[in-house]
Amino acid sequence: MKKAGVISIIFVTIAIVGIYLFLCLSYILYPIKYKDTILLYSSKYNIKSNLIASLINAESSFNSDAVSKKGAIGLMQIMPSTAQWLAGKLEIEYSEDLLFDPDYNIKIGTFYLAYLSTKFSDTKTMLCAYNAGEGVVLKWLEDEEYSKDGETLDKIPYTETQAYVKKVEKGLKIYEKKLR
Repeated sequence: MKKAGVISIIFVTIAIVGIYLFLCLSYILYPIKYKDTILLYSSKYNIKSNLIASLINAESSFNSDAVSKKGAIGLMQIMPSTAQWLAGKLEIEYSEDLLFDPDYNIKIGTFYLAYLSTKFSDTKTMLCAYNAGEGVVLKWLEDEEYSKDGETLDKIPYTETQAYVKKVEKGLKIYEKKLR
């Protein structure tokens, strides 16, 4: 075999292995579970499905049994006090144990995102409120150091929240493809 042919075969083999590794890494870093539930509540509460999936990945890596150091529970890492308030708004049953149920957690979490979207028109600011709390973000918006217009954040003071927003935003394009 000629040298050019061998080089072509090596190049094609490397390309195939590279694509395979990329797909494997994508599957590991950006899993997708509960697709039907995500699509259901995305439609019901008018929140983009890729945002829900990316947020779940950032919050719990799709682990329905996740509990944070601060006590947030389930796929969308909802604080029990917030979940109880949301359940009241939805007029549905509440118990902390229900937060481990994927359908219940996604329903409440997506409803919470819909609520936050009425308070914050900018997705980045809405994600900050989901992560750091609505009250905290409202204070940031009043501070010219963090917001020039009082509606969107130009700077996120918490390093953890900055990283969180970047992680969710990074997953948006990937989950858009996975949820087609």
